[in-house]
Amino acid sequence: MDQTIRREAIRRTLAHRAGATPNASTVTEAALSTWQQLAARIEPVIGARGVDALFDRSLHLTSKTFPWLAVTADHGNSTASLASLWGSFETREPTVATEASVALLGTFTELLVSLIGESLTERLLGLVWMLPHTPGQEHLP
Repeated sequence: MDQTIRREAIRRTLAHRAGATPNASTVTEAALSTWQQLAARIEPVIGARGVDALFDRSLHLTSKTFPWLAVTADHGNSTASLASLWGSFETREPTVATEASVALLGTFTELLVSLIGESLTERLLGLVWMLPHTPGQEHLP
């Protein structure tokens, strides 16, 4: 799966979870629940420290496009960063929060692909993302 398709799947997932009339709170909740699912699926493979390291790197890279993300980083502690991060998302316009969420989750996933490979990443996260339907394959949200 290429980066464009992956990011579109992330965008679709967030839109579905945020509901028909998204606001900053529903977008934040959608991003948080998606992150929690993602982290739970990959932690057994790369460990909690691996998740924290990839999250920190993703936050750093994404903050180049969304500078307000940089102030939320608590390096080495994704739980503390998340609390600050999601509070920051709730103060943004829904479209900005969505774009930042897509960028952050997309960057995290791309780093994960570079670490464990495309095939394993897809097997682990295929059930998290709302992927486009391919005949002969079923993907669940």
